[in-house]
Amino acid sequence: MQKSLLFTYIILIVLTILSPLLATYVVVKPIIYIIIIFSVIKFLLVGYQFMELKNAHTFWKAIFTIYACLIGGILMILL
Repeated sequence: MQKSLLFTYIILIVLTILSPLLATYVVVKPIIYIIIIFSVIKFLLVGYQFMELKNAHTFWKAIFTIYACLIGGILMILL
């Protein structure tokens, strides 16, 4: 149990550090898309691991995942 929390925490830290590092380069759409994907991944990791959604009913897991992908997709389309 503790190893999965530590692993998730490390992934969150790495993605958080990578986002501003990527943003320092010339702003092009693929880099913005990658940053949005990182944000969606972080959202899902926090939801499943730290909000205990992995133990929830399948309906709530599906709604949460669809919501995250929908918001990420809308952001990508708007840019």
